[in-house]
Amino acid sequence: MTAETRPVTVRFDADQLVLELRHDAEGAYYAFPDGRSGAPGAPRVALSLTEAVHARIRPAGTAETVLRAWANGTARPGPVTLDDPAAVPPVRVRAGAIVIRDGAMLLIRFEEDGAPYYEIPGGGVEEGETPEEAVVRELDEETGLTGAVGPEVARVWKGGRHEHYFLVSATGEVGAPETLDTYGGAPVWIPLEHLPDTPLWPRRLSWRIEHWHRTGWPDRPAELADSITELGPPCRW
Repeated sequence: MTAETRPVTVRFDADQLVLELRHDAEGAYYAFPDGRSGAPGAPRVALSLTEAVHARIRPAGTAETVLRAWANGTARPGPVTLDDPAAVPPVRVRAGAIVIRDGAMLLIRFEEDGAPYYEIPGGGVEEGETPEEAVVRELDEETGLTGAVGPEVARVWKGGRHEHYFLVSATGEVGAPETLDTYGGAPVWIPLEHLPDTPLWPRRLSWRIEHWHRTGWPDRPAELADSITELGPPCRW
């Protein structure tokens, strides 16, 4: 059995998920026990679902699987396949700008089969660019705003892409549609309280932005895998 396919172990103590507390150069994170000696003496901790959805749990793909099942009442203890999207070279690296003004967030609105959906302004990181440089360029191209990059608040792995999301302070006003490169979309401001129920990609990030704006942004980037393909159902995990 290879390191890529070996299972990790999901363990519950009553209604709490048992994880190992580990550290790397970026700080503390949680990991599923795997029965190996890679982290000898790592302390065990037990998190409620409310705590777990805001924790940095690795690998992110396995964490998504477990949290989705737990939130839906179908989680079971036992082995789960290790799914680590961070270990696979991305097919594309994207940078996204979280721009908030007057209690609303700037999104790009698209329509498909008569139904709207939304994306966070941003795009692919070009050769020779950093994600921070790319997010400023893409924000200008898609909205006409000039941005100053703040902290990175989330890293999302989705469909082979590695996406970086930054808080961005933007100046200016949204440009005229004919001057923008939005691939058929249109910039719109959506009230923050509506984000959890807005059909926004990436789905697992939408409700967290509203939560973080109320309660404080994470000290280190959240790490999320997002395999959601249907934007209609609510997501709170």
